[in-house]
Amino acid sequence: SFHGFDHEGIMSSGGNRALNSIKTCEIIAGATVDIKARVVTVKGKRGTLVRDFKHLSVEVYKKKDEKTGKDVVVVEKWFGSKKELAAVRSVCSHISNMQIGVTQGFEYKMKLVYAHFPINVDCQKVGNSKVKNRIEIRNYLGQKVTFGINMQEGVEIDRTTEKDEVRLVGNSIEAVGTSVSQIQQTTQVKKKDIRKFLDGIYKSSRAIIE
Repeated sequence: SFHGFDHEGIMSSGGNRALNSIKTCEIIAGATVDIKARVVTVKGKRGTLVRDFKHLSVEVYKKKDEKTGKDVVVVEKWFGSKKELAAVRSVCSHISNMQIGVTQGFEYKMKLVYAHFPINVDCQKVGNSKVKNRIEIRNYLGQKVTFGINMQEGVEIDRTTEKDEVRLVGNSIEAVGTSVSQIQQTTQVKKKDIRKFLDGIYKSSRAIIE
């Protein structure tokens, strides 16, 4: 219908281009959200995360929800192309993940997989870090070389009580996920049949810390 809303909260002008797309993201208990010129700062008991959305031409602001009376974050885009409208939901997802990160945190677990040569890993502190933020991998496929990987900022890594398992914890899902990727890619088997040579360090689980 002309100038009508569809189920996604997208207002259509009847043509190909949507007139207005709007999404709301609720502020969860224990998190505070500040927005200034598309720079979003989220604070919680675990710390603070800041993210800049200036590269996206969307409006981001706070308002009170008429039904609940609580503050919500509103992400809005007028006269957007399909790609620009897709950014609206992405921004909401990023803000939700930031809130979960500073209130609960994200945890990934990785398994050390080997057929013959046991992989040795050592987690240590580098720089002025208070937590272990570097992993060194030795004896991978019997190689003498040591692979050292520094975690992204704000990510802690350590062995778990389980055999051949490491755990990564952090507030930023991007930082933790990137660190996991770097470890997994470092221990990729090269110039061999990967169906036969399965040695490596693989992500086994992802969870929100309760």
